[in-house]
Amino acid sequence: MIEDTINQLKEAIQDLVFCDLQSINWTHKPSPDKWSANEILGHLIDSAQINLQRFVRCTYEENFKLTYEQDEWVKAARYQQADITNLVDLWEQLNLQIVRVLEKYPPDRLQAKCDNSKTTINLNTVEWLAADYVAHMKHHLKQIYGPNH
Repeated sequence: MIEDTINQLKEAIQDLVFCDLQSINWTHKPSPDKWSANEILGHLIDSAQINLQRFVRCTYEENFKLTYEQDEWVKAARYQQADITNLVDLWEQLNLQIVRVLEKYPPDRLQAKCDNSKTTINLNTVEWLAADYVAHMKHHLKQIYGPNH
């Protein structure tokens, strides 16, 4: 299962890195309370940072809680004003690091758990978190690419 997740992550990285960045209106906000493509990518950067920490920490500890406030992080990081090339580069590097970590993950730690819930305890395995991370990313990348991708 983890191999499939890693392959899907690699494909997602390649798709964004080699897409026509100029064909996307990165700063358009569909409404004042919705994120632009810049902000969606920024959210994916934040997600990559949090999940990288989860994957690394689960190699040696369990049952810790690690969450974040997505709207506050996007606003504080000022992704709307960021250069898209810089954002894509940062997103790519974070995800390549996640690939490096997952490719050599200790097999006996794939079932290690951490809590990714803000309210009630919700322990999930590394394997589940990795698959969920990629599914979440693909959902948001579809929002960025639009229906014709």
